[in-house]
Amino acid sequence: MSGSILITGAPGNVGTEVVKALIGKTPFRIGAFNVSQAQQTLGEVAEYVHFDFLNPATFSPTFTGIEKMFLVRPPAISNVKRDMVPALTAAKQAGVKHIVFLSIQGVEQNRMVPHFKIEAAIRALGFDYTFLRASFFMENLSTTHQAEIRDRNEIAVPVGKAKTSFVDVRDLGAVAARALTEPGYVNKMYTLTGSEALDYQQVAAILSQVLGRMIRYTRPSLVGFVVQQLRNKRALGMTVVMAGLYTITRFGNASEVTHDVQTLLGRPPILFRQFADDYRAVWLPN
Repeated sequence: MSGSILITGAPGNVGTEVVKALIGKTPFRIGAFNVSQAQQTLGEVAEYVHFDFLNPATFSPTFTGIEKMFLVRPPAISNVKRDMVPALTAAKQAGVKHIVFLSIQGVEQNRMVPHFKIEAAIRALGFDYTFLRASFFMENLSTTHQAEIRDRNEIAVPVGKAKTSFVDVRDLGAVAARALTEPGYVNKMYTLTGSEALDYQQVAAILSQVLGRMIRYTRPSLVGFVVQQLRNKRALGMTVVMAGLYTITRFGNASEVTHDVQTLLGRPPILFRQFADDYRAVWLPN
């Protein structure tokens, strides 16, 4: 039995952690674009169904019987009205009542990012909602920026000297699981950060200590960052979104530290040093 909870975004960073946090607590369904990949990564922990925001034929099998959904925007999707609203509309028509949406810190101040438009669409369609407005993931450094750290010993993001209140996706997964299974989270918004704000010089210094070799923060310009991402075959839409998010950071909008994780989980957020120790192996040369 799949239960009445749908998880999207698995086997991505946060979706995977939500799945881990739900195992043994309640049945659930995983809507994945690549079902075989999700099964290989996560194992036979739930019912799997093929779900594609761009394929309406997948909507009914995905949403039928679902009351609550954990929603993650696929990184390649930037046109919310065209590529996400039809799926959300189908979810509403199928009986989905509550969406826990992985949004971003400071979204209310930036109408240009897709997350703002998704929040607006969720409200307009009449869902109950929980918006998890997360700071930058620590795990961005072990996934998106893994190769540059591992192979070139550098971090190349265009944020200057600005600080970021990084959050570990394991904390996000734990919060999302509670919002999906416990009362008291309906129509609430949380800004989820770590307990410290670090600039990328400090991040590089911590990684240098953990890895035993020098990691440099190169401080590229915004244009230089975009050019490099495109040279690395990053999709244009995703590159534009990344550039927008890092621009927000450059202006200091990602530095706020909140206590929401501590309050919701009853423990301090995971520190960046612990994250670096836990994921050390991913940055070791092959």
